[in-house]
Amino acid sequence: LIAEGGRDAFYDGVIADHIERYFKRIGGWMTRADLAAHRTEWVEPLMTTYRGVEVYSLGPNTQGLSTNQILNICEQFDLKAMGFQSAASIHVQAEAKRLAFEDRARYFADERFAKAPTAWLNSKAYAAERAKLINPSRVMDRVFPGDAPTQGDTTYFSVADSDGMMVSWIQSNYRGMGGGLVADGPDGGTLGFMFQNRGELFALTDGHPNVYAPGKRPFHTIIPGFACKDGEPWLAYGVMGGGMQPQGQAQIIINMVDYGLDPQEAGDSPRWQHYGSSEPTGQPAEGVGKLHLESGVPEATKQQLTAMGWDLGPPDGGFGGYQNVMKQINEQGRWTYGAATEMRKDGNALAY
Repeated sequence: LIAEGGRDAFYDGVIADHIERYFKRIGGWMTRADLAAHRTEWVEPLMTTYRGVEVYSLGPNTQGLSTNQILNICEQFDLKAMGFQSAASIHVQAEAKRLAFEDRARYFADERFAKAPTAWLNSKAYAAERAKLINPSRVMDRVFPGDAPTQGDTTYFSVADSDGMMVSWIQSNYRGMGGGLVADGPDGGTLGFMFQNRGELFALTDGHPNVYAPGKRPFHTIIPGFACKDGEPWLAYGVMGGGMQPQGQAQIIINMVDYGLDPQEAGDSPRWQHYGSSEPTGQPAEGVGKLHLESGVPEATKQQLTAMGWDLGPPDGGFGGYQNVMKQINEQGRWTYGAATEMRKDGNALAY
């Protein structure tokens, strides 16, 4: 039906009728009118540069700006000189994440309802201010959002064609398989898909930018990644995994730009993930949180991070799922593609 009738078949047609009847049957509230009122938006991405590479992300109500902020802060430090998988490098990256995630908790919401100061949060000047808060030898006891002026079951794929068109795409129903609700279909069957449950990511605190409201979209975590060089497409990439996504995206860019790794090496390298920052739901930070490191991080690095004050956690399987297609310029003339896939979970790189 969608192939034949396009978006109207779902939002304002026979599928919408089935959805409305289903929710009436189970005592729910969604109606065909709600579905018909939906409007998908074409938006301009937010762009920052990281050592000359143009990095693009989606703005609020997603967390894409967090990727930009982490990279903007990290750009203030010489990560290459610090050394790959060194305590100094991981320390700066994780502290940058903590700073960025406080802004994420404070400001990110549906911009039709609460306008975030995205230009300021995405700026190099703001990143320089935030970078000054990082102590190179000690973890910050507490972090706060900047005083700016006026988690998952996700599917990601990157696709590129012979004309140079590259698409970075991500989708998720959120926790588990979503809401667990499957609408009745024709002939006693079902429609075959579950409804998402991302409304869980609203805040329920009056005055919070992300507070629940009718017709409002909740903060959500799914963010496709894209990067260019000299204005030309370079990477269509993504890292699945709730709050790991901006952390993972930043690590991929840092691994490739600062440490010269190819797309597969950049994904295979040991990752870190920090938990315990404030959340857009209103949940406060949990002290300095916990920094989880994969087993490939050198033991000496772990010891140094502990000495800096980090509370380290073991590998927990939460380091995301990565896919990447890279457009590469060849000296002979015509460009070609490179591709990388995840070794930590199901993934595949296919060329034709």
